[in-house]
Amino acid sequence: MGTDIAGLWQPLAALTLASLAVMGTPGPSTISLTAVGASFGVRRSLAYAAGLIAGTTAVLLAVAAGVVALVTSVPHGALVLGVLSAAYILYLAFRIATAPPLDRRADAAAAPGFLGGFLLAIANPKAYVAIAAVFAGTTVFAGAPGLDAMVKTALLSVMIVLIHLCWLLAGASLSRLLRDPVSSRRINLALAAVLLAVTAATFIA
Repeated sequence: MGTDIAGLWQPLAALTLASLAVMGTPGPSTISLTAVGASFGVRRSLAYAAGLIAGTTAVLLAVAAGVVALVTSVPHGALVLGVLSAAYILYLAFRIATAPPLDRRADAAAAPGFLGGFLLAIANPKAYVAIAAVFAGTTVFAGAPGLDAMVKTALLSVMIVLIHLCWLLAGASLSRLLRDPVSSRRINLALAAVLLAVTAATFIA
């Protein structure tokens, strides 16, 4: 039994590293969270981050249950998801690019909320591809597919939370610069441009 437990560390470590390499790399979801965190600060971005985490976890559960294969098998199913994701990202990029300096924002100014993050996450084509690749690429319990799926789902759920929080904090670290009007405009425009570029690269790929 001890040998079996010790032998779990290798596939679990491989799964963790794979999730960091594939799910943690820049994509529409993570870049949008960084931009929102920079533009609105941590506190006002938490609802959006929670929506992204919930939506990405829903994608993970769909992958584990085989629902993704069903959705993508529907004619134009993947295309519809892509169009919805692109439309929201265009709106989000506009909001980020036109956001005023932090000192000039009223507390009542609406930051992107939970629903926006959730919808972007479930319509994000990179999420399906990345999570499916990580989920299928590692086997923890070869002889127990049910247990294997449960363990991978639990570990990847934790990684989804940690990865998104890291990107949020990375964006929030720029908030000090966003109090200066000139720096704010440059950074917001740059973040919006990066968000659009990453999204375009995701669709082209």
